[in-house]
Amino acid sequence: MNSIVVFDTSVLVDQIRTNRYLTRMMHLDGVVRNSSVVFAELRRGASTALDRKIVKKLERSHRLFAPSRNDWLESGRILAKMRGDHGFEPRKLRALHFDVLIALTVRAHGARLITSNRADFELIRRYRDFALEVW
Repeated sequence: MNSIVVFDTSVLVDQIRTNRYLTRMMHLDGVVRNSSVVFAELRRGASTALDRKIVKKLERSHRLFAPSRNDWLESGRILAKMRGDHGFEPRKLRALHFDVLIALTVRAHGARLITSNRADFELIRRYRDFALEVW
């Protein structure tokens, strides 16, 4: 059976803007699923009618995974630990929160996250391991 793959916001934004990952996506080994958190970020950033149309179409293209109650609770614990370990300010913790939720959701489904945001997701992996591929 093929593995399950979830694309992070960073990859989808680059793909929408530049078509940068088309070849890699077409030759991907895995079943694609979407993250509701990623699509919340995409909807938040879609500023034109065309962007909104593309995001809606992408959102409907694959089944959505959403964070569970436990993922939300665990995200708070992880972020509190990061704050203690690194002294992160609230702004940085807010910026990381959705990424932590994406990582926990991917982990819960045994999926692999594909991102171009190496630094934040490698940091998160120090707190909860999950399958990660950086493009």
